[in-house]
Amino acid sequence: MANDSKTWRCGKYELSFDRPRIMGVLNVTPDSFSDGGEHFDADAAIEYGLAMLDAGADIIDVGGESTRPGFTPVNPDEEARRVLPVVRALAKEGAIVSIDTRHVAVAKAAVRCGASIVNDVTGFTDPKMVEFVATSTCGVIVMHAGEVAAPTRTHATVQLDTSAAAFVAEKAREAAAEAAREAEKPARRRRGKLLGEPKTEAKLPGGVVQPSLPFGDPEPAPEPAPAPVDEQKQETPVAEQAAPVAEAATAPEPAPEPNDHLAAMMRRSARREEAYVPTSQLRRFTLPDSAPIMRRVMGFLSDQARTLIHAGVSRDRICIDPGPGFGKTANEDIVIQRETAKMASLGYPLMCAVSRKRFVGAVSGVTEAAARDAATFGVCLGAIQAGANIVRVHDVAGFAQFLNGYWAVAKPQPRRAFVAVGSNLGHRCDNIRAARDMIAEIPLTCVSNCSRIYESEPAYEMRQDAFANAVIEIKTELAPLVLLDELMKIEAELGRDRSKKAKANGPRTIDLDLLWMDGETHGGKKLRLPHPLIGERDFVLVPLEDLMHDPARFFRYNGVEVKEPEDRVGHIVGELGRM
Repeated sequence: MANDSKTWRCGKYELSFDRPRIMGVLNVTPDSFSDGGEHFDADAAIEYGLAMLDAGADIIDVGGESTRPGFTPVNPDEEARRVLPVVRALAKEGAIVSIDTRHVAVAKAAVRCGASIVNDVTGFTDPKMVEFVATSTCGVIVMHAGEVAAPTRTHATVQLDTSAAAFVAEKAREAAAEAAREAEKPARRRRGKLLGEPKTEAKLPGGVVQPSLPFGDPEPAPEPAPAPVDEQKQETPVAEQAAPVAEAATAPEPAPEPNDHLAAMMRRSARREEAYVPTSQLRRFTLPDSAPIMRRVMGFLSDQARTLIHAGVSRDRICIDPGPGFGKTANEDIVIQRETAKMASLGYPLMCAVSRKRFVGAVSGVTEAAARDAATFGVCLGAIQAGANIVRVHDVAGFAQFLNGYWAVAKPQPRRAFVAVGSNLGHRCDNIRAARDMIAEIPLTCVSNCSRIYESEPAYEMRQDAFANAVIEIKTELAPLVLLDELMKIEAELGRDRSKKAKANGPRTIDLDLLWMDGETHGGKKLRLPHPLIGERDFVLVPLEDLMHDPARFFRYNGVEVKEPEDRVGHIVGELGRM
């Protein structure tokens, strides 16, 4: 299940998986398959990214090159121009940003701009990409992109000739072909690789072998020699009769850039899904055998993870993704999703990135990609139950509601949190006690401890009365953004003025700040966790000393910069009593 002991270190962030994490898709492209062009403008993309954070996204995955079937490759300079302003702005707001790229130059620039994760659609098969992430601290997502079915051999149409001469000639041809195959038979590859697969391995520093790309074109099979035909009895071959139909069905598409294996693979994938091939051979089972499919997918993911580890990437920085839709048919994608538990058993954080994919449309009967969100949620729920840790979706707001509803009834999970309470209007201590009582009435929440009430100097806006301050320790099963909404309701009920005419740090009847929640890191305009100003506020750190030992050390360990007492704001000047 998702609430396991795995953690994922991504630069300065560390994600725990006591609940599934939501990755929001942000395509800064004109041609993505479900939202192409909607966020191509940098300002629109930044605004949408912040909206996804406020809706419940834990990670924002920014991509500047569409990899849909039939996509047009984008050069690294253009890709960087699209994504870097977006990455920089979101990282500045405290977001955990993932850069979705296969180009090492783009990955380097994005990490410099604040990205914490590199999501490589080619699975780190480029040795230069491996070298880069080995020298950084970012998290990495290893994705499988490639066909999982063995290539089929084509057979030429022949005509039967029962003459003795034709029989002898056929036997001679068979013997010659067998001898040629024996002479060209490739050496057996090492365990975990397919026999006959071309060797295109590269050496990494330290002698680590880099496997070949999983989506390279298979070597064409040698064409058999044509069978002899009696000239007097020759008829038009069946293959020639069908030639006009075959040419129409397999008309060549615009060629991708030279050596762009990913684009070629995705074009083949689209043709495999869209082409109908009549056959008289009926299948006995609804889905293909899972064993060969999972050997290729899990073998690749395991090999690439080990390659990264040998290059110097720590294991707790690695996440894996089976790559639904990349070179796979709908049947193959369903097989892979049903084997989620096996992939989770590899021990790495596991991503479910099925949002609006073709196979989701196939199983739900929904043709339009943007209308597949409900079906996406169903597939994601199945993956979560089987052990997926991260869910990559387009509709963050909808999925966050879906997940919060499911998690509340299916997974009892009380977590510790701290709420700062302040007041400098009216009966200050009574306001704080009223807020405490109302917090205790929030669903799935209880008050477990309270600090004493302290008097402090005003902070930020000095021309106002002194404040009464306290910190309340709670346990809650609500998601952070849901809890924040409940706290805002209490502020409004107790008379807090949050209109534009009110000063941001001016006088107020009550002020409730969510400071910290166990296992939660969050960025955005609406909520930042841990609270970005906690380390400079004396009126928060001193009350926290009533609830924990050495709060300054505790928050420094959690990545918060804590100032020395003399450098803080809102200094405590006295004690006003107990809660």
